[in-house]
Amino acid sequence: MKILICNDDGYQASGIVALYEALKTLPNVDIEVVAPEQNNSAKSNALTLHSPMYVQEAANGFRYINGTPADCVHIALTGLLGYRPDLVVSGINNGANMGDDTIYSGTVGAAMEAYLFGIPAIAFSQTEKGWGFIDVAARQARNLVEQLMPSLEAVAHGAQPTIPPWLLNVNIPNLPAGETQGFKVCRLGRRHAAERVIVQTSPRGESMYWIGGAGPAKEAGEGTDFHATTHGFVSITPLQVDLTDHERLGHWTQAAARLSHQH
Repeated sequence: MKILICNDDGYQASGIVALYEALKTLPNVDIEVVAPEQNNSAKSNALTLHSPMYVQEAANGFRYINGTPADCVHIALTGLLGYRPDLVVSGINNGANMGDDTIYSGTVGAAMEAYLFGIPAIAFSQTEKGWGFIDVAARQARNLVEQLMPSLEAVAHGAQPTIPPWLLNVNIPNLPAGETQGFKVCRLGRRHAAERVIVQTSPRGESMYWIGGAGPAKEAGEGTDFHATTHGFVSITPLQVDLTDHERLGHWTQAAARLSHQH
């Protein structure tokens, strides 16, 4: 089985190294890493269209690109690898990607790029920054991938029809071995609006602006990813890309009909 690993923290980040070391112990897997050269947090699904990108190889065999997480997966899948991986995993991110974070997350963006190509994908994140208990988190990620391998291998070997692609967003609490409560499937919660912009003065007297930190959890009740991870569970949220507001299609259909009649 062929697995591609990417992330948004850069190819030297502790999270991607730990994830690679954990997944390479799985039986009968070929793993390659194609990741950004620099930290690309909050780049979402951005692609680089107006400047060239270069692929380089690190001493440990990881390949890195001077582009975004989505760039890395896109280039890997459209020519760099020369084959179609059975699974793409992204992470492990340095900090949570829950609730509204998923819209901005480069970690999720990399996994979503694979999903858009029809390949099953998982975005892995730790809930707190700092890489605390990263080896434990990597083992949790390995456990999940191991559970998914039989169905992926069956498809790869033609034993069952191709399954529709899926996209999982997984957040792992920074806890020592034995203290996590297991895995829980849940929906995305919501955050409050971000904190105020940070304004500083440059040495030349110009105002500089820094995006403020993410807001606290707003909707964090039972059933959400915030609730699950706060109570020690690894949260698993299946994601979809369809942004259509299906519930309001009828309302806007009526509005369009009125506009058409006036026209």
